[in-house]
Amino acid sequence: MATDLVVPLADGVWRIRLLRDYINGFIFRDDDGQVTLVDMGLASHGPKVIAALDAIGSGASDVTRLLLTHAHPDHAGGAAHVARETGKAFGIHEDDAAFARSGHSPPRDGSLRIGALANRVMGGRQAFEPVEVGETFVDGQVVPVAGGLEVVHTPGHSPGHAAYLHRDSGVLITGDSIFNVRGLRWPIKAFCTNFVMTMQTAERLTTLDYTTAAFTHGAELRDNPRAAIGDFLARNRT
Repeated sequence: MATDLVVPLADGVWRIRLLRDYINGFIFRDDDGQVTLVDMGLASHGPKVIAALDAIGSGASDVTRLLLTHAHPDHAGGAAHVARETGKAFGIHEDDAAFARSGHSPPRDGSLRIGALANRVMGGRQAFEPVEVGETFVDGQVVPVAGGLEVVHTPGHSPGHAAYLHRDSGVLITGDSIFNVRGLRWPIKAFCTNFVMTMQTAERLTTLDYTTAAFTHGAELRDNPRAAIGDFLARNRT
């Protein structure tokens, strides 16, 4: 197994190290061999996602579902490649679906000078290759993945940003609600649609029951992660 590419998080759950620990994707494999992929990294990372399947003894033909936490190019950049390789469309929260279909990132936070500048400079430009959206989700929906993957809507970083909770394994994929790069930290303000809302909705992560917090940016936390996230939020509230 390519141990430098995949990290086991629980039985049937892996983190894909797409750019060391800085950008991650995730794999869920059902008992019958069906595979679900979550987040595809940058445009150059599509082949790595497919290689990760081989690393766990699966293949593109085993993939039955593709999911995105949100429509930013470091999550959806490799999505079109993976879709072509697997023949599957994507699932994403309904509030980010139009962005995924068009390949445009959601607007940046216009209350920040750099966010307003980015909106002017990037307005109308595609951020990633558009992808087909086959299903859209709402908060609280349970997607039939490996016993059930709960959609936890945490808007702010993008309108439809969602975390995913796999109750059977105790793994929570936080998406970009919070980073764990050299410690817990907020996502970059200028990349958020509404940074204040990002801080507010991250509180939802303290209300869930999980034993492993898996971050799209940063390594996982396995030692009482809910308490660690709660402590971070308590120190960094508005």
